[in-house]
Amino acid sequence: MKILIIGSGAREHAIAWKVKQDPRVTQIFVAPGNAGTSSIAQNLPIPVTDLEGLLAWAKKERPNFTIVGPEVPLCLGVVDLFEKENLPIFGPNKQGAQLEGSKIFTKNILVKYQIPTALSGSFTELDKAESFSQQLGFPQVIKADGLAAGKGVLIVQSFSEAQAGLRQILVERQFGEAGNSVLIEEFLDGQEASIHAITDGNSYRILPSAQDHKRVGDGDTGLNTGGMGAYSPAPCVTPEILEIVRRTVFDPLLLAFKKEGIDYRGVLYAGLMLTSKGPKVLEFNARLGDPETQVLLPLLETSLIDVIEAVWKRSLDQIEFKVSPQHAMTVVMAAPGYPENPITGGEITGLEIAGKPNTALFHAGTKLINNKISTAGGRVLTITAWAESLQQARDLAYERLSLVTFEGAHYRRDIGYRALNS
Repeated sequence: MKILIIGSGAREHAIAWKVKQDPRVTQIFVAPGNAGTSSIAQNLPIPVTDLEGLLAWAKKERPNFTIVGPEVPLCLGVVDLFEKENLPIFGPNKQGAQLEGSKIFTKNILVKYQIPTALSGSFTELDKAESFSQQLGFPQVIKADGLAAGKGVLIVQSFSEAQAGLRQILVERQFGEAGNSVLIEEFLDGQEASIHAITDGNSYRILPSAQDHKRVGDGDTGLNTGGMGAYSPAPCVTPEILEIVRRTVFDPLLLAFKKEGIDYRGVLYAGLMLTSKGPKVLEFNARLGDPETQVLLPLLETSLIDVIEAVWKRSLDQIEFKVSPQHAMTVVMAAPGYPENPITGGEITGLEIAGKPNTALFHAGTKLINNKISTAGGRVLTITAWAESLQQARDLAYERLSLVTFEGAHYRRDIGYRALNS
């Protein structure tokens, strides 16, 4: 089998790593990939936004499946283009990808179908947004409607902060077209959890729960990032809570798709807040999370190709879906200055840990220069380990990480602290 993976981060490296374990797979291509993917696949110099370039390559090479990693090509409609040419591809079409591409679209679905979520209002005009903000109370959350690379969310503590944030988005256009509209939400308190489901449009299967660490500093301090680490499963997602999520979130969402005429196939990634009144949806993503993918795929025992093929054929309920009872943890190594002004170009050493047992090293922002691997992005590497307990997985991950070095490397030293200290 020939597989094309679209993307260039650690998520896509993890997907390539998982796909390579299937003996039927003979060729893997990653567009555009990174230094890590080049060791197990052939990188293609095609940006994720070059849909026509991706389509032209696929029409010529006819991969058995294409797997879309990031949200941008999904929201641009890469799945629609491939499906018109009868090229099997994994991910939702442009209509379905609105679930991530527009927070207001998602909020309207949640409210219409009574899926638990925060009280909110959406606005395009500054004065109306300010009026709603003042009435809602604080703290509150202000979100740019569209894709903003994970940076379009502001938590404000006062009306003056809200005014400044709304002006940044709607007037100063800090997030460009993503800020044509804003969503203002009540602040929800509790623990966050990530629940990933895979659906063929009729049925769905749930992957182990996970918990991400967004803040750059230990103890959840500092700026928000793309994610500094994750672990799975998350003990805060008990079997009872997971059953509530099935009944109140995923079941009604699939019903909503049917009623709205949305043919959704691919990943449904629910970002949840576990409040005192039960789980509530913060957001939906239309693809696998990063860094959650790096802990979920090592725990998936069923072939990823089997899952993707079942989604394409709408037969997901007919395959055996097995996950490991083990625990996994991943820790992100970031470049100095991340997330604001990452300094790149430093040589990385110690990458041979990738071959050690119960360990995987996934590249994110890396580049091969003069036969040496160097840093080339904010999040550089994720080091994943899995074991019989979360404590063992944590100890192993940090042990492996200590062997990898590059100048100014930054990482959190407390990934998993909520679960291990509770």
